[in-house]
Amino acid sequence: MSKVKVIPCSGIGKVFGLMARETALCVTNQLAPYTSETVCLAHVVTGDDLAKEKVQGRSCITIDGCPALCAAKSVADTGGIVKEKYRVVDEMRHHRGKNAGTGTSLTEDGWQIVDEFASKISLKVAEIIKEDEDNG
Repeated sequence: MSKVKVIPCSGIGKVFGLMARETALCVTNQLAPYTSETVCLAHVVTGDDLAKEKVQGRSCITIDGCPALCAAKSVADTGGIVKEKYRVVDEMRHHRGKNAGTGTSLTEDGWQIVDEFASKISLKVAEIIKEDEDNG
């Protein structure tokens, strides 16, 4: 069984980028460590052979901080099968008025949002794994 790749945007210096990275790490390290793994987007973008090998033809979930969808576009351009695209900016619509933090530090609200978001994505990982197994 191939693990679902959960690939966040880089978004350095932006709170939504930090949230994307922390969400991906929560999914891959805590909630679904046996069925998911992350791949460094910078390595995907620069054409690193190992990153390309991990992504090409594989089921992927991308987590972008903003509407530009850099992670989703880069993974698709590298040959990854983007089964689901998430945007932190969309997730924040469910948490209007909450202060998630800064580009370097999340608030208590920010961590709560990351935990909820990661739970949602880990359910999607399980769904994709089942779908991939059923399709052989």
